[in-house]
Amino acid sequence: MRRARPRRSERGQSFAEFTLILPVILAMVLGMIELGFAINNSTAIGTATRQGARVGSELVNGAKIGSALVDPEIIGAVEGALISPGSPIDPSQVTSIQIFLANTDGSMSAKVNTWIYSENGGPTLPGASGPLDFKVSSTNWDVTTRSGADPAQSIGVRITYTYNFITPLRAFVSLFTASQITMIDQTVMAMEPPTT
Repeated sequence: MRRARPRRSERGQSFAEFTLILPVILAMVLGMIELGFAINNSTAIGTATRQGARVGSELVNGAKIGSALVDPEIIGAVEGALISPGSPIDPSQVTSIQIFLANTDGSMSAKVNTWIYSENGGPTLPGASGPLDFKVSSTNWDVTTRSGADPAQSIGVRITYTYNFITPLRAFVSLFTASQITMIDQTVMAMEPPTT
């Protein structure tokens, strides 16, 4: 039994349908890959805010190390998480790191210390090989006023980061909108009570 061969017009139609659907399939695949990269970046930022808030919670007002070192130690913890092996974050894309007194609902109060990226422009921590890549931009929360006594204050660390698309989907997206996303993550922790 012989099979009937497809006619030329049918083969041409199949090819035309394939060329119409191929860009949609590619966009979906690239979109899924891009989403994976974005989630990975978001997770790394979340890890960095937790590290910073944990250090700020432990150091409180700097009674053990000196108040001048508290915020640099917090920023050092954040930066360490951002540049750790496996982290996809480009620190130069971090718009700001904010250390703030959190309201009871976890929102940011007016007491905020803001740090911005400045390669090797920040302070040098004791025992560090070089200066931090973040420097103070504004200070509205004096370290000496922080308290872990009952009722304990809560410290928050917020990172604002600009995520740039990585896959070739960037070219397509840039036709309609910016090919970047502003990511914001924050962690709030209660400050530890003073030890007696």
